[in-house]
Amino acid sequence: MKEKIGDILGSYGFIILVLLIISLFTLMPILNMLIMGAIIAHGLYPIARKIQTKVKYPSLSIIFIIIVVVIPLILLFAYTISVAVDLSYTFISTTQGYFEQLSFNQTGDIITNYLPVEMQSSAASITASITEAINNVLRLVFGYFIDLVKTLPFAMIQVFVLIFSIFYFTRDGYKVKKYVKTFIPEKKHRLFSNMAKEVKNVLKSIFYGHFLTGLIIGVIGAIGFFILGYRYALFLGILTGVCQLIPVIGPWPIYTILCIYDFSTGNYVRAFIVLVFGFGLSLSDMYIRPALSGKYVNIHPLILLLGFVAGPIVFGLMGFILGPLILGITYAAIRAYKKEKNHLKEETEGKTKKTLSETNSE
Repeated sequence: MKEKIGDILGSYGFIILVLLIISLFTLMPILNMLIMGAIIAHGLYPIARKIQTKVKYPSLSIIFIIIVVVIPLILLFAYTISVAVDLSYTFISTTQGYFEQLSFNQTGDIITNYLPVEMQSSAASITASITEAINNVLRLVFGYFIDLVKTLPFAMIQVFVLIFSIFYFTRDGYKVKKYVKTFIPEKKHRLFSNMAKEVKNVLKSIFYGHFLTGLIIGVIGAIGFFILGYRYALFLGILTGVCQLIPVIGPWPIYTILCIYDFSTGNYVRAFIVLVFGFGLSLSDMYIRPALSGKYVNIHPLILLLGFVAGPIVFGLMGFILGPLILGITYAAIRAYKKEKNHLKEETEGKTKKTLSETNSE
């Protein structure tokens, strides 16, 4: 027994497993960026191969793709965060000034004067409690933004890791499949190949059916909001595209809020136009999505919805992308296993029937 345990502990497989676990813990802070880089590289690889036929050095084609595609996306993400912080700060400052103004003009005292004497002390304590609660909320929000600013250096490191992981996975990612295949028993190679095909189809389905659809809806939304004269039209377009990604929801929260805002400010014509425009965006999904992903695997909306909800909780903002992709890949692996199991069952039944027929013929 001791000899067997010693053989196991001294085997290459056990040593590699321990080293992999240690490496996983080491990479944990940037693991989401590595996963994200591998997924983006998988999508960019076919484009890189086409460009490599016209470029002498393969690395140049990858650098070109990163400059044209990846860096603008990172800048767009940074712009979104910047505008969101700016709008939140403006809203908080306005709200804080509003409540301070209410306190200075003694609105609470005016209301208290209309109450019975025995209720005035209770009303004063309630007003004080509300004011304290508002101040606590404001301090909490400001504290969140201060923490966000503190994490900017780490965010820069993550962006650095993302860009370089995209580069190296795009250039050398095909080697990963070979390395993984060496650890898989030969009788499982067919299952591994089928799993790789299923994952590829699922990734294409998510990309074309959801991300690309969201991108198109977001671009159309940004152009429409700009024509209608809204401030931060690009930011509103980005929010529209993000809402479009989430199953069941779609872009309606954005144009509904804009319609309510215009209606409350007396701009009835624009309120009606943005509502009609929003309905058009929602209906366009019925035509854009099937046209882009009709030939790929149709993933159940619940899987994507769970990915969008749970992803940000686990991976932060990148979870909006990683969550659906990871659950989609898991779904693909299960599909591949199910197909392989059915295939083996059919093979077994075929062999049994062949044996019976040979026995009967004899």
